[in-house]
Amino acid sequence: MQARRKKRLATAGIGFLVAVGTVFGYLEIFTKGVDRLSARPCDGAVDRETAARALPSARSAEERGKLRQNRSDGNFFFACYVRTSGGSVISGEVESRDSAPGPWRDYYAKEPYVVDPVDVSSGDIRAVVHPDHAYVYVPCTPPGKKPGEAREAYALTVDARTIGKTRVQGDELRQVLVDFAYQLARHTYKAVECKESRTFPKELPRLPAA
Repeated sequence: MQARRKKRLATAGIGFLVAVGTVFGYLEIFTKGVDRLSARPCDGAVDRETAARALPSARSAEERGKLRQNRSDGNFFFACYVRTSGGSVISGEVESRDSAPGPWRDYYAKEPYVVDPVDVSSGDIRAVVHPDHAYVYVPCTPPGKKPGEAREAYALTVDARTIGKTRVQGDELRQVLVDFAYQLARHTYKAVECKESRTFPKELPRLPAA
């Protein structure tokens, strides 16, 4: 009788360990796709943790960053995406632009589908943030250009967004998006060798509540 009881207890203990192992294995294999990416996805442009703040758990994830630059005319384009197997995406594009900050801000702040965009800035670096989009503006004269040649002003601009389900919403998602967009701006500015000497702050000021 006592031997049977010990056997049942041992079997129950083994079953418990198997169950724990199964749950742990599931969490490791099926929910940490973004965590298995490199520490700085998109050719070093962004922090993995920033993307992980936006994207829900998934079995796997992939990322890519690609810069195209024409030094003869100064134009450039950098694209980055982090995508999970569940179809959630955080992505952004950085490009050269001839636009003054005022008209740029007005264009992105007055899109008809947006209510109450949030603005934040650090010196002449500006950002406009919507519920699922963030835009960043940084003055930048690229190689092959001279400041006086611009119709308005040479700049580097970023358009970042999420697609599909996200881990966070509301003000927290806005903050993730502007952090992601700013990281793209800072990386691309150095990669394309904008002519202005600039020291970037680690991050933009935290967003006020929308």
